[in-house]
Amino acid sequence: MSAFDHFVGTRPVTGSHTFDISALEAWLSAKLEGFAGPLSVEMFKGGQSNPTYKLITPARQYVMRAKPGPVAKLLPSAHAIEREFAVMKGLHGTGVPVAEMHVLCDDESVIGRAFYVMEFVQGRVIWDQSLPGMTPAERGAIYDEMNRVMAALHKVDFAKQGLASYGKPGNYIERQIGRWSKQYVASVTQPIPEMDKLMEWLPKNIPDSAKSETLVSIVHGDYRLDNLMFHPTEPSVLAVLDWELSTLGHPLADFSYHCMAWHIKPGTFRGIGGLDLAALGIPSEQEYIRRYCERTGFTTPDVLAKDWNFYLAYNMFRIAAILQGIAKRVEDGTASSDQAKTSGAGAKPMAELAWQFACKF
Repeated sequence: MSAFDHFVGTRPVTGSHTFDISALEAWLSAKLEGFAGPLSVEMFKGGQSNPTYKLITPARQYVMRAKPGPVAKLLPSAHAIEREFAVMKGLHGTGVPVAEMHVLCDDESVIGRAFYVMEFVQGRVIWDQSLPGMTPAERGAIYDEMNRVMAALHKVDFAKQGLASYGKPGNYIERQIGRWSKQYVASVTQPIPEMDKLMEWLPKNIPDSAKSETLVSIVHGDYRLDNLMFHPTEPSVLAVLDWELSTLGHPLADFSYHCMAWHIKPGTFRGIGGLDLAALGIPSEQEYIRRYCERTGFTTPDVLAKDWNFYLAYNMFRIAAILQGIAKRVEDGTASSDQAKTSGAGAKPMAELAWQFACKF
């Protein structure tokens, strides 16, 4: 059994994630062209924030993303599924592969929570970043495709795609530090001294490269291997998943988040730190950064290296705040997967790692 089996496939809908399937079927029959029941529903195992459901009808399958409960019970600004819907609709037809959006429902009276329905993309989600069972050439191709798609995202002309108002202009990293500090404070279940230190240190140490007002892109916010749907047999991305944290922001902050995997050891978190990358055929972090810089033209590896430890500290702080939010939802009973308890427990070690990088800057 793989350590990632608990993320793979579907399971019955249980507990707080249940809803009135007949009400959903009636709503979709009226609102979604071509929809015809009877409808059955399963829940995808992966994901700890917005629960994701597989909708099955005799003719077609769909995917539904929903908030984990009514807005009144959720943290402020969390679970913004309406933003996911907007950004994927805007990106459809660009060089960034996304599922086709069908319908959005923000009327909580239908099934007790907001939701949207999109195309079901048949492919594979790869959870283990060491890519077991592949050849070195296959691993290299997967990593290069990840790099290509992220560069393509950051180069999208977002105004042309109708997404000019998708985020606030300016001070992205400063605002993000404020946002995640506020969310962390709202979700504390145990004191984490390193988080207190980081909340004080980060705003005072933002480097000039992170303050650039000329570098603005759509940022995914959680771009990693297991948020990509790959072709069943080829190293090509069919759809980028889980856009909950996307906005307009600083592309280098988004890219450095993705690169945390090179510094996190396999185990508690998904990473490739400490592995023999050359033997596996996986590019080094330096090589991966070089390819991104070549594809985007935003900066050079040498210039970026000076500020890299800040970017890593910032992103690990952000992840620690997210993990603490999961821990709080476990306590409140709204977390959406069985693995949420384990994830929530990761907030403290992630904060400790973040502080280590802050001390190197």
